[in-house]
Amino acid sequence: MEVSCKILRRSVHSFLQNYHYFTSSIAFFVFPFSASILISQALVPSPSSLLPQIYNRLRILFDAAGFPSSSILFNILNLKVSQTITCSIFSLPFTLTFLLIAKASIIQALKLNHNKPSLPPSFASIIALYKPLFHTYICNCFLIISANATAFCFLFLAFSFMEGLGYSSSRLLIFMSAFGAVLFSVILANALVICNMSLALSGMEGHGGYSAILKACIFVRGKTSMALFLALPVNVALAAIEALFQFRVVRAYHVGKARPFVVFEGIFIAYLYSIFIILDTIVSCLFYKSFKTRSWINHQDGHFQDENDYGYVGGKNFEELP
Repeated sequence: MEVSCKILRRSVHSFLQNYHYFTSSIAFFVFPFSASILISQALVPSPSSLLPQIYNRLRILFDAAGFPSSSILFNILNLKVSQTITCSIFSLPFTLTFLLIAKASIIQALKLNHNKPSLPPSFASIIALYKPLFHTYICNCFLIISANATAFCFLFLAFSFMEGLGYSSSRLLIFMSAFGAVLFSVILANALVICNMSLALSGMEGHGGYSAILKACIFVRGKTSMALFLALPVNVALAAIEALFQFRVVRAYHVGKARPFVVFEGIFIAYLYSIFIILDTIVSCLFYKSFKTRSWINHQDGHFQDENDYGYVGGKNFEELP
């Protein structure tokens, strides 16, 4: 916990140390992606969107697989997965261009001179990092799909096993639904952490694809709780910003009170969303660099420290970090 707080503090320090660069050039690249995410969530409830078609297809698939149609869990999962797929399709062009270029810019800046960014990075170096990030992101998409399929497979086996034993009471169904929600959340959270770390790793090492995901799995092993703790603050902030956009912009549009200033308010919220995406990338990069540097120091010393004995980030003792 203490190490996680120090990494977060160091990430905020790196952000503030180069505030003008991250909040101008990088935020400009991230902004189209942020706007697409927020707008897609506003368009999801629309009857003309892809949501009803995707929702109905998934419901047919769940019914064919034998999932209990009366279970609230599968109704919620169906809705959330449908919303995620719809938003992902809408924002995919912006993700593969603006977001990955912004991540390449941040990673290239943080790669230089031990956590102290050398700005601005050259355009050629940014483009060189874009290719491995692109390959890794495509592989991450398949990983997320596989994680969801694995979670649903476990849930199907659990419900089928209980049904085969003749246990079908309402209380048991509620208990199994709660257990399924926890299992689904754990599997998906770990998959997202690995995907996030694989992008940082591929940018830092310049190698993308499935090899970056495998290295990320090895890297996160034993440090999953720390990775989840580091991802929690930014993700909570992003969820709060999404709720703010729904309340201030989407709600005003639906009730017919949309005015010109609402547009500017929406732009500001999207900009704020971009800032936290930048912070999330910085946290992932410094998390990778901290343990990568520690492993190198231990290798040079010819011994390995205990897993809880983390002392160095970027060649400095943690206590020396601001």
